[in-house]
Amino acid sequence: MTVTLADVAARAQVSPATVSRVLNGNYPVAAATRERVLRAVDELDYVPNGPASSLAAATSDLVGILVNDIADPFFGIMAGAAQGAIGAPGAGRGGGEKLAVVCNTGGDPERELTYLTLLQRQRAAAVILTGGSLEDPGHLAAVAAKLARLTEAGTRAVLCGRPPLAGSAAATLAFDNRTGARRLTEHLLALGHRRIGYVAGPENRTTTRHRLEGHRAALAAAGVAEGPTVHGRYDRPSGYEATGELLRLEPGLTAVVAANDTVALGVCAALRDRGLSIPGDVSVAGFDDLPFSVDAVPALTTVRLPLHEAGARAGRIALGAEPVPPGGGATIAAELVVRGSTAPPRR
Repeated sequence: MTVTLADVAARAQVSPATVSRVLNGNYPVAAATRERVLRAVDELDYVPNGPASSLAAATSDLVGILVNDIADPFFGIMAGAAQGAIGAPGAGRGGGEKLAVVCNTGGDPERELTYLTLLQRQRAAAVILTGGSLEDPGHLAAVAAKLARLTEAGTRAVLCGRPPLAGSAAATLAFDNRTGARRLTEHLLALGHRRIGYVAGPENRTTTRHRLEGHRAALAAAGVAEGPTVHGRYDRPSGYEATGELLRLEPGLTAVVAANDTVALGVCAALRDRGLSIPGDVSVAGFDDLPFSVDAVPALTTVRLPLHEAGARAGRIALGAEPVPPGGGATIAAELVVRGSTAPPRR
């Protein structure tokens, strides 16, 4: 059922004229009244300037790219590649350039929903959501509903680096985090490591769970007991802090697997500050193969994700320049990259 301006007015208990003034911003309205109107707009998912079903041929030249943290190379690389594909000459449905806007959510689920609402109001041509998603049923349902309304209105939606979302027609490019993590731990086991600690990401993220599941699957297949696991943020300070906790829980650790390469840098710093050598005393492994990983000392053993390729592909799919993968999505393989941060102990 199409939501009208009159519906919003009734929900906010104001006149239709007041709703119009708030949305157009061309007339002063009391702050409390404005907030009440905007809340009603959000609750009803009202799209200004006509019913959503009529917008399929009237989308704008705007494409929104949602990231958790643009300063994190994981997101920056994907967003930059997507933006490059979107802004390339001749790209887009009409053969013209599109304006790609990067929306930094800070990992805040409410902010993610707010950006989707704002992009809906702007009749965005496409939206791309990058990185893992929050594992909260209520939030996932809300995102699915937002994406459904966007796609119904003619907006293309792409999930890049996150798993498929039930109830959503968004195209999906998901990384094979489980297999990558399993192969990484298998590498350590093949070297003879049996006391392996794990610095995981936030507990409520799909990326965290999938990588941890791959790690545990490798240990179980080898009949090796799981070592201590400490959860934290996907940043360097978290890796540093978690390493101290791991060593407290298991002083005899011979290897540490980090949630990503940035966390691995913090692990390496904490080990060096304790007088431990890498990999002589403790091997360290990361994930993602971010650009700096090869320049770490020693260079990081890690799992390579084709972030740039995935971002560029998401951009092309968002514009309709590349078809959606069969079945609505594709799983992108992860590749083990062995470098100098892992070796002993082979006894």
